[in-house]
Amino acid sequence: MRMVTAGRSQVLNARRTVLAAGVVFAALALGVVPSASPSAAFAPFAQAQNMGMRTVNGTVLNSAGQPIAGATVFLQSQKTKTIRSFTSIANGHFSFAQVDKSQDFNLWAEKNSKKSAVKTVSSWDTRDTYFTDLTLK
Repeated sequence: MRMVTAGRSQVLNARRTVLAAGVVFAALALGVVPSASPSAAFAPFAQAQNMGMRTVNGTVLNSAGQPIAGATVFLQSQKTKTIRSFTSIANGHFSFAQVDKSQDFNLWAEKNSKKSAVKTVSSWDTRDTYFTDLTLK
């Protein structure tokens, strides 16, 4: 009886085939659907609709409704607790760019021991530009 032995290249080809089959099965198990675009080949099957960035703008006002310059406006991520700040300009306006739409944020203003109510910028709000007034009390 003659024993057949596989050459090194045949063993490597067999291993590659098993590896490729494993990758395909794993992709199917994860719900990955191949497409014509190489970058989309491993993209999730569905994505949330509110992904992306937004701008948060507004005006800081005093209790009489007059704009307040020099107030510090805070934007705090509810998820990571990181805080960004902006000092309101002469007309009371403030602006935060590149605010993640997939996260919720707390927004408030302070100046000279006066503070506005805390407002929530919700991930459920799909607007690209969020505008609100913050009144110091």
